[in-house]
Amino acid sequence: MLDYVWLIPFFPMLGFLINGLYSRWIHASKKFVSWVACSALGLSFLSSALVFISMLKISPEHLPYQVNIFDWIVAGNLKTVVGYQVDALSMVMALVVSGVSFVIHIYSVGYMHEDPDFTRYFTYLNLFVFMMLTLVLANNFLLMFVGWEGVGLCSYLLIGFWFEKDSASNAGKKAFVVNRIGDFGFLLGMFLIFVHFGTFDFTEVFSKAPHTINTALATAITILLFIGATGKSAQLPLYVWLPDAMEGPTPVSSLIHAATMVTAGVYMIARCNVLFSMAPITMGIVATVGALTAIYAASMGFFQFDIKRVLAYSTISQLGYMFLAVGVGAYSAGIFHLMTHAFFKGLLFLGAGSIMHALSGELDMRKMGGLRKKVPITFYTFFAATLAISGCPFFSGFFSKDEILWQAFSSPHGHFLLWLIGVVAAGMTAFYMFRLVFNVFFGECRAEEEVKKHIHESPPIMTIPLIILAILSVIGGYVGVPHALGGSNRFHKFLEPVVGPGPGSAVEHAKINLNSMAYAAEHGTHAAHSASLEYILMLISIICAAIGVWIAYYYYIKHYPEKPKEMVEKFKGMYTTIQNKYYVDEIYGYLFVNGTKNLAKSLWIEFDVKVIDRTANLIAEFFRWSGSVIRVIQTGLLQDYALAILIGGVAVLYYFLK
Repeated sequence: MLDYVWLIPFFPMLGFLINGLYSRWIHASKKFVSWVACSALGLSFLSSALVFISMLKISPEHLPYQVNIFDWIVAGNLKTVVGYQVDALSMVMALVVSGVSFVIHIYSVGYMHEDPDFTRYFTYLNLFVFMMLTLVLANNFLLMFVGWEGVGLCSYLLIGFWFEKDSASNAGKKAFVVNRIGDFGFLLGMFLIFVHFGTFDFTEVFSKAPHTINTALATAITILLFIGATGKSAQLPLYVWLPDAMEGPTPVSSLIHAATMVTAGVYMIARCNVLFSMAPITMGIVATVGALTAIYAASMGFFQFDIKRVLAYSTISQLGYMFLAVGVGAYSAGIFHLMTHAFFKGLLFLGAGSIMHALSGELDMRKMGGLRKKVPITFYTFFAATLAISGCPFFSGFFSKDEILWQAFSSPHGHFLLWLIGVVAAGMTAFYMFRLVFNVFFGECRAEEEVKKHIHESPPIMTIPLIILAILSVIGGYVGVPHALGGSNRFHKFLEPVVGPGPGSAVEHAKINLNSMAYAAEHGTHAAHSASLEYILMLISIICAAIGVWIAYYYYIKHYPEKPKEMVEKFKGMYTTIQNKYYVDEIYGYLFVNGTKNLAKSLWIEFDVKVIDRTANLIAEFFRWSGSVIRVIQTGLLQDYALAILIGGVAVLYYFLK
């Protein structure tokens, strides 16, 4: 079955072609279009599962298993193929991408049913998933870059899907331009790789790296690759496109935030772990940027009232956690959180879409409230996702988040400050997420009277995907239960052949069990102390999250709306600053957007008009003048021409007979 790994991206591509060409040509029904699009993703997920099962039967020594479809570019020393790679990392990503995307496709059928561009929507959606699967399954940098650019293109198409609105078209352009900035760095990194390795193939590059390049060159390559990741995965300073991406349909937001585009940067670093591990300076930069992004974006969720924008900043913050993990060398922890985040963040956005469906498209939390009993399925599933993202014990996010915090504290690449920022960000996450829940589902309904009359639960085609993702949000973390909680951390062991044992591997692989005094006696007290420390750190993060929940309850349930108003008045400057997103968009607009416009205007007036246009006009003026001089001899009278010939003949004779 491994030889058929190409089927995983093939089915979404086939769905894209059928709906993009055939369905639009024959004006197919919405039922036909939705069946094609959803079946394509269902078959893709089935193929991923079958390939995954087949991979489990193969010894790790025979992995990665590569399937080359055809030679792509052969020119001089460059030989690149279109080929796919099967290993633990690529299959985790393929299952997450195809599985979550399949659920989102089903949900979209109900959500987008009334949209006149139904076919175009599903055409773009299939193309988006095809590009993401190409990115995560590629066996070389060049094919990965095709998927990398492809998801950027599709984000532009889907964020600006309702392009008749200026806000949507501008958001699509913003996403496209900001990502091009990051992709420029990614391209330079690829060029350096080819210059020094002579190939783009992952296996060759990673096997040659320790013997071919030094630390300085590895640092240069990885920093350039990381610049690409900051754009694609919305990290400081290139995060500004993601909040505006909310202009697209809500299922698109779910797809971008949960299963596709924004996870590409985390995956790329995990895939290139050999190169990044050779560059400690880059690792420090990645971890620092991730930690700062996590706490910075979390703060912006405090005073936002647009439900989708709160979730958007939440995504940026959670991606910061993932970069913190890979930055301290805990690649498996980063991918683990990527997987659990796909479940609960996909659910949160789909839940937001269900809330909008119930409230006739309303996004402002100040016009919600009291929905708990009116949309019970949406409430319970959304609440489960909130518990998961807040790090509630034994929900999926708890296991992955605490694994990251533990590694940030204990690994050789970690630092106390990184851990502290992560813990504080965890408490902030719990606060703004429960602020959202309390505002939307509790208290009195603040919607307009006309809207109140029509509040209703979403249809089954939208609620069943919510239930599926809610179940995964609850149980999805149990594949990575740490040793300190009596588990074997199977997820870490599964990824180990690809990403290595990771930091603190002696502790990771020690079968720590505080109830086993024999183990502590046999192996000394270090393992037990490590387990005790992990328990303590885990307890601290739980307490911080609980404090965040209690503060949200105090302000938005017990003393609402008096206390929030008092807080706004007391911290008006901070409130205004955060409400305006720290004025980063305005700063970027002044420094870069307006600067670029002014430069373009200057080049237009000073160079284009005064140099290029003037040069062209002078040339034209010269020929006009010369034409006006010469045309005086063009009289049209035969005798004038005869006289001219006679004079010319006499001049010639005089010259030769002189």
